[in-house]
Amino acid sequence: MIGSKYDILIAGVGGQGTVLASRLIAAAAIKQGSFARTSETIGMSQRGGCVVSHVRINSEMSGSIIPNYNGDMLIGFELAEAARNMQRLSREGCCIINTQVIKPVSASLGASQYDAEEIAGYIKDNTKELYFIDGYETAKKAGSVKAVNVVLLGAAAAVGKMPFSREAILEAIVENVPQRFRELNEKAFVMGFDSILSQQK
Repeated sequence: MIGSKYDILIAGVGGQGTVLASRLIAAAAIKQGSFARTSETIGMSQRGGCVVSHVRINSEMSGSIIPNYNGDMLIGFELAEAARNMQRLSREGCCIINTQVIKPVSASLGASQYDAEEIAGYIKDNTKELYFIDGYETAKKAGSVKAVNVVLLGAAAAVGKMPFSREAILEAIVENVPQRFRELNEKAFVMGFDSILSQQK
């Protein structure tokens, strides 16, 4: 797998740590000798607006944005944002979806609808390989809800399809977080990893 071309899309909302997650994935790929680039599209609001990160590994001759139906993996930090970006995932792609719901202001005010069950059904109908994880609750058990991004990285690593080892992504996390948060993030990563392994049994 090392050296293979691989495109990962991360979709969430501001404040969830999506941008950091994309940079940690890129750091893990580079650590193992791959070329990696990231790109972000960020909504109007820094916190609460939609954020989509593109991570392209070993795609030196390609642009920074993943074309539609080309992504190998979609990591959805928020249910609706994951569904909104499904068109970028290939027919053979893999999804890791956080079941956490963060309703947009329009839905909270009643100006639009947010049907979590319907959104989850849409994702199921359009994905060949799918894993749901309650990243928020898992991060809370690990010690901080702010570690949801690391929980989801652990979940993504457990699928076993990214072109670098579990150890590489864990090392990238440890090297890029303040020392006082390392134990928390290591625990969050392992809990996310184990949650997917339990689904695969």
